[in-house]
Amino acid sequence: MDMIVVMKAGAIDDDVNRVVDRVAELGLVPHPSRGEFRTIIGAIGERTPEAQQQLEQLPGVDEVMAISQPYKLASREFHEADTILDIAGIRVGGPHVNIIAGPCAIESREILFEVGRAVKDAGASILRGGAFKPRSSPYSFKGRGKEGLEILQEAGRELEMPTITEVVDPRDVGVVNEYADMFQIGARNMQNFNLLLEVGKTDKPVFIKRGLSATITELLMSAEYVLSQGNHRVILCERGIRTFGNETRFTLDVSAVPVLQERCHLPVFIDPSHAAGKRDLVPALALAGIAAGASGAIVEVHSCPERALCDGPQAVLPNNFAKLMEQIKQIAEIVGHRVTPWGREDTQPRRAAAGGWGG
Repeated sequence: MDMIVVMKAGAIDDDVNRVVDRVAELGLVPHPSRGEFRTIIGAIGERTPEAQQQLEQLPGVDEVMAISQPYKLASREFHEADTILDIAGIRVGGPHVNIIAGPCAIESREILFEVGRAVKDAGASILRGGAFKPRSSPYSFKGRGKEGLEILQEAGRELEMPTITEVVDPRDVGVVNEYADMFQIGARNMQNFNLLLEVGKTDKPVFIKRGLSATITELLMSAEYVLSQGNHRVILCERGIRTFGNETRFTLDVSAVPVLQERCHLPVFIDPSHAAGKRDLVPALALAGIAAGASGAIVEVHSCPERALCDGPQAVLPNNFAKLMEQIKQIAEIVGHRVTPWGREDTQPRRAAAGGWGG
C-alpha cells in the first residue's frame, strides 16, 4: 500500500529533504509535491507498518496516510490543488480555459498556415495538426510523418503558438519531441503502456484521450504511467465513448468532466469533434463541456473540409469556429473561468518552457 507523507505547515527544506531521503532508503519511490502552504511527499511502493512509524517520527512530519486510489500521483489525495501547467507562456488548468484547434491532419503547408492564422485570430491558444495518423482502415491517409512535423514546427514558430501532435509509436517519441510542444496520445493508444512510459521520460506535456470503451479509472491509470516516470505535465481528455446510440460518432460523456476533476488534480479537456462526427453538433458539445467545467476543448477546423484527407465531416469552418469562440468565452465567464487572448495572462507572446506541478 502506497503512502503520502504530509509535512507540517512551514516545514523547512531540510525536513523535506530528510523525509525524501528516508523514503528512498526504505525502498520506496519519493514524489514530493510542494503546495502553497504544505508539502506532500508520495511514497510509492510496498508499505510496511515499520516504515510508516519511522516516517511519522521524522522532524516536520504532520501525518502519514495510505493512498486508497489505485492511481496515486494523479489523485487528489496526493495533490489537492488543481495542477496548472505553463506551456510556452500559456496557463492551462484551474480557472483557465484554452482551446486547441487546427486541422485533423497536416495535409499541406498552405492549409495548416491558413487554418492556423484563423484559429489564432479567433482566440485559440494551441495549434493542432496530425503528422502520424492511426486509422481504422489500412488504406486511409496516415499522415506525412517527419515532413508534417517540420511544417507544424514552422507554423508554430511563425504564429507564436505552441503545437500539439499525436504520437502513435514509442519509436517516434524522439522525433516528435524534437518538433512539437505537446504529445497527444489518441484514444486507441490510451493503453499503449510502452508509449506512455516513453513520453513519461520527456519533459513535454502529454495530452491523453480516453479510450473508446475505457472507464474513468482506466484513463487515470494511463495518466499514472506517465506521472510515474517523472513527467507531471499531463492533461486528460474526454473524447466520447461507445454506447448503444448511433446518432453520433461517439457519446460525449460530459459527466466525466466533473468526476475526473473530483478524483484528480490534472486539467480535463473535451473533444467535441470526435464525439460528434458531424460539424453541426460540435458547437453544442463544446459548450456543454465548458459549462461542465472543462479546462478546454480540442476542435478540428478546416478551410475546405470537403477536400480534407482526414475527418472532414467533423471539421468546423473557420468563420463558424470564430463564432464558437465567442460563445465559449461567455460560458466560461458564467462558470467562473476565463479565456484570455491566446490563453495568456498578458498580450505579449513568449515561448518559455516550464515544468513541475504548477500552482
